[in-house]
Amino acid sequence: MHYRILGRTGVKVTPLCLGTMNFGARSDEAQACAILDAYTSLGGNFIDTANVYNDGRSEEIIGRWMK
Repeated sequence: MHYRILGRTGVKVTPLCLGTMNFGARSDEAQACAILDAYTSLGGNFIDTANVYNDGRSEEIIGRWMK
């Protein structure tokens, strides 16, 4: 996987960001975790989320997955 520097932060991120807008709606928690596992196993480290994605369910799923 290739990485790029995120702005002036010095943080190395993958050029492809994983969007999580459908986690907790179209993708249930098991599917979301499988997607996150696959993405990170390939070296992905840039995940887009927001507290408005499915009333915060997306962030809750990601938090449990990270734990």
